[in-house]
Amino acid sequence: MSRTILILSFFLSCQLFSQEESTPTDDIRAPIEEDGVRVSVLGYHDFSPTKPETEMLISTTKFRKQMERLKEMGITVISMDQFIAWKQGKATIPDKSVVITIDDGWKSVHTEAYPILKKLKYPFTVYLYKNYVDGGGKALTTPMIRDMVKNGVTIGSHSVSHPFPITFRKFRDKGENAYDKFLRIEMGESKRYLESRFKTKVKTYTYPGGYLAKEMLPLVHEFNYDAAFTIEPKKVTRLTPNDQIPRYMILGNYDKIFEFATSFSDPNAPIIPAENTPPVEVPAEPTDHPVLPESGAVINSRLPKISADLSKVENLDPESLEMHVAGFATVPATFDPETKVFSWQVNRRLRHPRCDVRVTWADTDGNPTPKPLRWSFQIDREAAYLLEDD
Repeated sequence: MSRTILILSFFLSCQLFSQEESTPTDDIRAPIEEDGVRVSVLGYHDFSPTKPETEMLISTTKFRKQMERLKEMGITVISMDQFIAWKQGKATIPDKSVVITIDDGWKSVHTEAYPILKKLKYPFTVYLYKNYVDGGGKALTTPMIRDMVKNGVTIGSHSVSHPFPITFRKFRDKGENAYDKFLRIEMGESKRYLESRFKTKVKTYTYPGGYLAKEMLPLVHEFNYDAAFTIEPKKVTRLTPNDQIPRYMILGNYDKIFEFATSFSDPNAPIIPAENTPPVEVPAEPTDHPVLPESGAVINSRLPKISADLSKVENLDPESLEMHVAGFATVPATFDPETKVFSWQVNRRLRHPRCDVRVTWADTDGNPTPKPLRWSFQIDREAAYLLEDD
């Protein structure tokens, strides 16, 4: 099966996930008419002149070529203010227009991307989350951000802590009041902080990791965001809901995304999604024995320890134990005779958003277990990237 088909299949699964997590709120836009214009919103993260490219990191050279390619193709790069004015029916823009956004606030935005965009006179928006501003190491500093704002760069809100899906779910499980308070801090305090610190209006929001739940939509309007961006990869029209605006997340290691994002020839062309789209929801099916990561769990590491507690298995023959992990086949798991835990430390980063595990064994008489232990868990790829590179 080709990579394109695999990614398309993954996108369809993600669409089902997104529909379950969110429902549109009442549209706050004034009645406007469709004008036939389609806009492509590009999303980037990190840049480097020397590091190997990943989904989240693109080489400085490739980024420069992509930006120059926009000019060669006659695509106009518009500012966030122009985009919002067009969405509100207050302005017109060229038929082929692009908005450039960059998430998280990596220092490389200032050192690598900013000089290129400044030279080409391309406006862009940086989405910052409060806890990473002046976060040390690879994080943007206040002077860097102020330098960009002084020169016309727009900043937007990307939450306070950049929570991952598992964090949203933990607060949701605590009850309606706790969940509402959590969302209000993440979406409201981030805006207040950025406006106060950088003396500029923060008009837009990006959902961290693209995670979108129905409870967030009313808060987009309550906190007076003119637009909120997802990571659903398709073109934007005037009638696209302002609280669920799609973006093409440009991958460093898969150039097709940029090609589809900048193709305006066929409005019905297939959409190729970014691979850091929210993970496919893995059902938390119960297992006969305790396992880690738990069935259906969303984890933040691509190097987890996988284990199964087989202490309740009678007449287990330890020599017969086998663990199969998707992408690795049979792995060299070890059995602890005292705890009866069969485990393996992943030694090469898991590449896919879903990991399937199967454990088999036989009893001391040589009879194989009639029901192998099977479970699946998810990798939050953006979370893993942030944690590994902080």
